[in-house]
Amino acid sequence: MCIRDRYKEDPKRVYYLSLEFLLGRMLQNALVNIDLEGKYKEALGDLGFNLEDVYEEEVDPGLGNGGLGRLAACFLDSLSTLEIPAWGYGIRYNYGIFKQAIRDGYQVELPDYWLSRGNPWEIERCDATVNVHFYGRVEKYNEGGNERFRLADYDTVQAMPYDIPIPGYNTFNTNNLRLWRACPSTEFDFRSFNAGDYFGAVKIKQKAESISSVLYPNDMSYEGKELRLKQEYFFCAATLNDIVRRFKKSSRHTWANFSEKVSIQLNDTHPAIAIAELMRILLDDEKMPYPEAFNIVSQTFSYTNHTVLPEALEKWDVALL
Repeated sequence: MCIRDRYKEDPKRVYYLSLEFLLGRMLQNALVNIDLEGKYKEALGDLGFNLEDVYEEEVDPGLGNGGLGRLAACFLDSLSTLEIPAWGYGIRYNYGIFKQAIRDGYQVELPDYWLSRGNPWEIERCDATVNVHFYGRVEKYNEGGNERFRLADYDTVQAMPYDIPIPGYNTFNTNNLRLWRACPSTEFDFRSFNAGDYFGAVKIKQKAESISSVLYPNDMSYEGKELRLKQEYFFCAATLNDIVRRFKKSSRHTWANFSEKVSIQLNDTHPAIAIAELMRILLDDEKMPYPEAFNIVSQTFSYTNHTVLPEALEKWDVALL
């Protein structure tokens, strides 16, 4: 069944959150899944080209570097093949993997800018941009006798979505992988520039774009820990905003049936902050009582654990949060 027909039935949707997606080269996978590899090979042969040579021209998307990312990619393929309405969510890294080289007898890691020639598979969705807030302070206020909280004096980073189609095998069904790129809310500070602070004029832009620049920034320093936490919150906050927006578009939906229509799968510990973010949305934005919000959240999330080694389980200082 076509995914568009399934959506008309208002089915439950699966949302798969992963900090990595090791997709591999997508042309061959797409041609095999839609049963067109033979025809493409024949057509290119008539033109004097070899399909295998064309495959080699494609650049691997730099969105992951290990088993965690490969599992996520396989999950998306399976969800599409099984015709399960689903969305994958991740980050559109500039440098998600690295090149290896040998220098003076030692292995060295070099950046691999996989987007140097663009990505033909992605669709930029400027119409679905999300604002994500950082820093600031929490204000308490009273509303109808209830204590409420809101964030004030915050910095805003825009999350720009890029969609990649994931076709299923031997089916008309195609799901979507949505990747977020961090963009500044202000591109250029003219006041700083006119005052002679040329680096300060682009500081906001550089600070925002650093969030989606590198997969797993080194967290040995305080700054590195802060960047990694910002990266994870940026990804989860934008994703939850998108999920809630899509849920609220249907007049048939009420918060009482949220967990009947939405299932969120967390791939390892990195997206775990999404649980707290959904609680914040329900309590602060939707003005929901705590017991009701907690009940919805506890029935919405599922979690895949990849290891119990202490060094792999993330911990954050209270001061960072």
